[in-house]
Amino acid sequence: MGKLLRLLHHRWFDDTDLRRALPADALARIEARVAASESRHSGEIRVSVEAGLPLSYLWRGLSARARAVTLFGKLRVWDTEHNNGVLIYLLLADRAIEIVADRGLNQHLSPAQWQDVIEPMRQAFRQGLFEAGLLQAVDAIDTLLARHFALAPGQANPDELPNHPDLR
Repeated sequence: MGKLLRLLHHRWFDDTDLRRALPADALARIEARVAASESRHSGEIRVSVEAGLPLSYLWRGLSARARAVTLFGKLRVWDTEHNNGVLIYLLLADRAIEIVADRGLNQHLSPAQWQDVIEPMRQAFRQGLFEAGLLQAVDAIDTLLARHFALAPGQANPDELPNHPDLR
């Protein structure tokens, strides 16, 4: 896709598309699932959904991955005590999915394991089931975090990051 076509495609998507894909009740369910997940391990999960890439990214030809890495920093997902934060990023315009995990968790997982998390999301998104795909991803990441960063009995996760999905 040429630069101009890509720019127009991304500008076509807006807040209306975000609200259609993830209405308020869906966002509340995702937030609740993240909170429930974080009660079982010391990890932090952030969900970020964006309608289209910012103009500066489009102009420079940057990818959804580049944007996800930037948001990983902007949303301070990297700034957790155990370096076990995970960002789930969805770019609606491209139906692109990116997962960025901090080094504490990433050292325990292979690229194939991350693909096992992404593939069910991809299938759900193809069918327009954005909430279901995001909930599946939260559950899969919850399993990985609980395996490697389980809380001891009586220990609590200090909830270092907001649980509500970030919409852009």
